[in-house]
Amino acid sequence: MVDATLLVGQIFNGFSVASLFVLAALGLALSFGLMRVINMAHGEMLMLGGYLAYLTYLVVPGPLAILVAIPVAFLGAALLGGVMELTVVRKLSARPLDTLLATWGVSLILQQAARSIFGPIGVGVTAPDWLNTGFMLGGVYFPSTRLFILGVAVLVLLALGLLIARTRLGLLVRAVNQDRMMAAASGINVRRVDLAVFCLGTGIAGLAGVVLSLLGPVTPSVGQSYIVPAFLVVVMGGLGSMVGTTIAAIILGLVSAISQIFLDVSMSQVLMLLAVIIFLQFRPQGVVATRSRALED
Repeated sequence: MVDATLLVGQIFNGFSVASLFVLAALGLALSFGLMRVINMAHGEMLMLGGYLAYLTYLVVPGPLAILVAIPVAFLGAALLGGVMELTVVRKLSARPLDTLLATWGVSLILQQAARSIFGPIGVGVTAPDWLNTGFMLGGVYFPSTRLFILGVAVLVLLALGLLIARTRLGLLVRAVNQDRMMAAASGINVRRVDLAVFCLGTGIAGLAGVVLSLLGPVTPSVGQSYIVPAFLVVVMGGLGSMVGTTIAAIILGLVSAISQIFLDVSMSQVLMLLAVIIFLQFRPQGVVATRSRALED
């Protein structure tokens, strides 16, 4: 019989893991949903965000350094994403396989660059004192760091939802996603929209690297630990669906956390993969089916 306190604690951990999955997967969902591009260097955007958080701590010491690091990492990763889109992705956008291979090459280059600059061991980001606390409720301890990560994920989802639903950029993104050729014929600069969405996706990944740095050291390969779960979340959620990505992240986060009551970490990851495979057997379109003329073509 599973102890109720342990189960509640693991459910909370599942939601905190889901928040990391959401932040890691949103950029992939945006870029693939609009551009049909698989960015194999997406994990390195998380890595870049973690290293930018470390550098920010060196320049801005104090309890508010983490709040400064978030916009710095977002802008830094978005800038690098823009360079990637202009120099690699745009030139190969008509050839998805070449894009996948090229971004994988960029991934290897970024990992080696981080290893040369910061070393292979990794660097640590110390959470401020106001995040080193927590509270007990019903015998379950809720650490402030995990609550902070949950809060960041919720705020990012709300901001992204408002951006897509209420702004001119969101209107253009929806138009291009529904019918790229008709949007271009209507005078919309689809290349500029692609660039904006790709920068936004990599920026969110950089932000995810900041909150990830609160949980462990930042290493050149830290992004690889989350890129596979991020791909699973995107596939299960329905390619390009923000709502589906969020629901899939919660499901897989809970599966991962609760299964660790009975299994080790490696087996819980295997179980998570099996859960995705079984789910797709019954609903191959994902949690939320994304319909667009681009997909139907």
